[in-house]
Parts: sequence; C-alpha cells; structure tokens
Amino acid sequence: MTPIIRIFDVDPGHYDVSVVIGGATTHVLAEARRLMAVASPGDGPASHAFTVNVRTPESQQNGYDGDGCPGLTLTFAGPAPEVRSIELARTRGRALFLAGDSTVTDQATAPYTGWGQRLPRHFGRGLSVVNHSGSGESSASFLANPAMWAQMREQLCPGDVALVQFGHNDKQTSAVEFRSNLTRIVHGVEARGATPILVTPVVRRRFNGACLDPDGLIVNGLGVDLPAEMRTVAAAQGVALIDLTRDSRDLVESLGPEESKPLYLSREKQDDTHTSEHGATVFADLVATALNKLALLPATHWAA
Repeated sequence: MTPIIRIFDVDPGHYDVSVVIGGATTHVLAEARRLMAVASPGDGPASHAFTVNVRTPESQQNGYDGDGCPGLTLTFAGPAPEVRSIELARTRGRALFLAGDSTVTDQATAPYTGWGQRLPRHFGRGLSVVNHSGSGESSASFLANPAMWAQMREQLCPGDVALVQFGHNDKQTSAVEFRSNLTRIVHGVEARGATPILVTPVVRRRFNGACLDPDGLIVNGLGVDLPAEMRTVAAAQGVALIDLTRDSRDLVESLGPEESKPLYLSREKQDDTHTSEHGATVFADLVATALNKLALLPATHWAA
C-alpha cells in the first residue's frame, strides 16, 4: 500500500512527536528513512511518542545526499496504515550523537541503510538521535571538515552522549594517527560536558573459508588492526566501548558466507560493506543492546 506522508513546516531543531496509529502493523519513519517506531495496533489504536532531530542537510551531514526536504517529514508505511492523530512540540532534551561513515549514516536512498537510521526506534520521548555521519568519512576527514566535527562539537550539550565509529575509510591511516584522531574526538566531546563512547566498526562480509578475513575485520592496508587500536584508546582514555566488530563478527561468522548475504547488499549491489535495511536493523539492535548494558542513559529514555 502507498505510504502515508505528512510534512510539517517547522524550523530545524528537536521535536517531541506523539502519534496514534490504527490498522495493521506500521513502520513510523522520520526525515531520511529513520525508523522511529513499529506500531502494532492489534485490537485497538497504538500510541507512540518519540523525539526527532530536524536539520539541514536532512540525511548525510557532509552533503553527500544534498539538503533533502525542509521541515519535518513523517512517513507511515505498512500494509494498511491508519494515522489517527499527530502532535508535535519543540524541545531540547538529551541527545545521542552518532559520528561515523556510510555504515552508520542516514542514507537517503534505498536499499542503502546505515545502522544509525534504525537506532531511533529503541528510544522514546526525551532522547533525540542526531546522526552526524557521512559516506566516505575517515577519522581524519571527519576532523578536517568543518561541516562534520566542528558543527557536531558546537551542538553537544552537558548530558549528551556521542557514539563514535570510524575505520572503514581509514585505509591508509597509521596506528599512531588513528589513535590521535580518536583521542582528539574523545577530548572534544568531554570538553562540552558530553559522554563519548567508542564503537568499533561493523565488519565487512569478506570470508576466507568459514571465517572473516583481515579486510572483513577492518585491518587496513598498512596492516593496522583498527578495532584493536580503538580498544586501546578506550582503555587509555577511560571511556566506554561498544565492540561492534566483535559482536557483528560473531553473528556474521555464525551465519556463514551464504546466510549472511541478506545482512549486506551482496545480492543487490555485489557490496559486502554496506548493509541492507534488514542488516542495518540487526546491527542497530546489537548497538542498542550494548549501549543499554553500559547504563549511561536513563531507563526512561528507552522505548518500552
């Protein structure tokens, strides 16, 4: 069935949104395909509340996908969506920032989907996910581009949390430079009163037999084990770490070369790095589980 789309003429900022959904199971998306909630009305209407970050550019913050549409766009997709009501109000509660590359970012065009796009559904009203990532970004380019690091740093407020994943595009970055770049980001986040969390990069689907090869495990062209370097920085700086490399490796290797294909764009695009909508959802669930265990966000921010 054709999705229901509602557009609200609002300025950039953070907005609390309440929706009441009838009909069949409905995926509620905001802006550039960010999954905010999955409504299952069952025998009666389903109510959901969440907080959305509205910005320009709407999706990738390095401008890779252009500016997108002004205002707030909400999309209700499913076999028979029924939108009973929508309410919104401007706010600025706590924010969860994401700094990363194409495997994290809000991808404007399907089938490409970053795990950051599927993360918001884990949170309710009061926590806004600000995905400040972009395709092609490395730890060095993120720092060098004013639209990336400088703009994100200015938005950080005390109490915010920042998830930082780099590595996929640090193909010729030395271990010393990688550690230095990550340390600079960590210190910058902390200087704003926010909490940094390093996230080791999601694996590529690159097999050697039944196991992922070094390229799949994000060992770069200089032989630098980038996830290991990130673990070293986290330990040295005393900051939290989500080991997505380990968790995604365990999952992908357990599925094997064939059954792991649906997680990536292996069949559609012959692409074993970028994830499908399904894969991004699965990897976002791994991130959410690990983040919840760290207990750095109040329980009231998590969706029921």
